[in-house]
Amino acid sequence: MIALTEIEKRFGDTRVLQGVSLAVPEGRVTALIGPSGSGKSTLLRCVNLLEIPQAGRLEIGEERLDFRPEARPSRREILAIRRQTGMVFQNFQLFPHRTVAQNVMEGLVTVQRWPEAKARVRAMELLDKVGLAHKAADWPSSLSGGQQQRVAIARALAPSPRVLLCDEPTSALDPQLAGEVVAVLAALAREGMTMLMATHDLRLARSMAHQVAFLEGGTIVEHGTPESLFGQPADPRTRRFVATLIGETAPAA
Repeated sequence: MIALTEIEKRFGDTRVLQGVSLAVPEGRVTALIGPSGSGKSTLLRCVNLLEIPQAGRLEIGEERLDFRPEARPSRREILAIRRQTGMVFQNFQLFPHRTVAQNVMEGLVTVQRWPEAKARVRAMELLDKVGLAHKAADWPSSLSGGQQQRVAIARALAPSPRVLLCDEPTSALDPQLAGEVVAVLAALAREGMTMLMATHDLRLARSMAHQVAFLEGGTIVEHGTPESLFGQPADPRTRRFVATLIGETAPAA
């Protein structure tokens, strides 16, 4: 179980997250949706502490971290959380001077101190899983965007994280290439991988997620199953937003 409780995040005087609480069930996919600037990507980055909240609590498995404005978490506390998360970024962020296999191996060798031979075996297993074992010796620049994102997913999975965090995983791709990535993520979901995903793609959220949370103005307005949130949203703000899924105009509040 991953749980966020009363998370607050500010950048200077701007409050980006305001008292956000969310439980992410084990073995399920939770999607964060909302307009640009709603705080969904910031919330995702708070889970692996790329952004440090000023208040609230984060729990992942046995690890619990309470945030206070006057005290930054220690390096040990940050690493304890990050070891349980894998991050897939919008723009892939592969190392251009490393081969595909070396990109997947990098964290295992440099951070976890795995022997190179063991890391290579793990990398090849994961590249096979995402359908790219035949590209192991290639450079990232020779791959399509969809292939690069699939390598990024393999890299995120390398240390066997408890939760996979996906920040707009298909937004930089055209529909065909996005389909390759969605197929890999859907297969992981069927295998019971816990995922927390920030996405602007409402169809992706509707088809893959077990739980959807709609954010606006740094707060969770509404959350529930895709069927309830997309089919019968309770809040008028949610109704207006999800109307874009089917191209209709939502009734005024």
